[in-house]
Amino acid sequence: MAKTQENYWTTEISPTTFSKGLGLKELWDKKYLIWLFIKRDITVQFKQTIFGMGWYFISPLFSMFMYIVVFGRIAGIPTDDIPQPVFYLSGICLWEYFSECLTAVSNTFQTNAGLFGKVYFPRLVSPVSVVASKLFRFSLQLGTFVIVYLLFVFKGVHLCPNWYLLLFPVLILMIQCLALGLGLIVSSLTTKYRDLTNFFGVFVSLWMYATPIVYPLSYVTNPTLHKIMLFNPMTAIIETFKYGAYGAGQFSWTSLGYSAIIIFVLLIMGISMFNRKQKSFIDTI
Repeated sequence: MAKTQENYWTTEISPTTFSKGLGLKELWDKKYLIWLFIKRDITVQFKQTIFGMGWYFISPLFSMFMYIVVFGRIAGIPTDDIPQPVFYLSGICLWEYFSECLTAVSNTFQTNAGLFGKVYFPRLVSPVSVVASKLFRFSLQLGTFVIVYLLFVFKGVHLCPNWYLLLFPVLILMIQCLALGLGLIVSSLTTKYRDLTNFFGVFVSLWMYATPIVYPLSYVTNPTLHKIMLFNPMTAIIETFKYGAYGAGQFSWTSLGYSAIIIFVLLIMGISMFNRKQKSFIDTI
């Protein structure tokens, strides 16, 4: 008499819910896949380029010179008595890292539609790896800022770095979480409403001017406008870095704590929306 052969499943794919940790455990189990995606993203950026990594240094320097001419010379906007190259580069490095991560994460479904439709793996691997791979470019641009900073120190310019600079790793983590959370929300929405992509591009460009990148927060003297700017979670991050790097700007634990709360809420919302949408995105994209 033939014996019935029983099938034993080693892996079960089930909907990701809040009670299951939003898929974070599964993401951690596939950390080797994140590393493969990171290496792929970094390698692809250098293919068929003339200057290679040189673009990472050219981009912030070009933006710095443009800001010096337009906002420093023509508009005459003050920089809290900080040398203009140092002031502008400090904001440019952080903002470019944030905006690039945000844009890349918001295009997750469109960029990986072919891959997502062929094989299963934790979908969060893709946006998380994007944020991590962009960190390589950011480190090079941050090195440019450090070089320019030290040049002015050797020239005798009085800059006052302080202990608040130790918050720098926390600020980078906050930027990553903000870009990831908001990017996942936008990515989930644009699978159905494709025209949101164009609107979001304009929104990010305008967001930069609502953040103290090309001007110090002290330049905003209108009390109402000043309070509105503090609702921007990037404001406290940028000001904290500037305050720690050269002692100028405005630092507030309250503002930084508010930003952290907003970022945490956006991150949870983004992951939840992303997990819900990934089940049906291939039918709507």
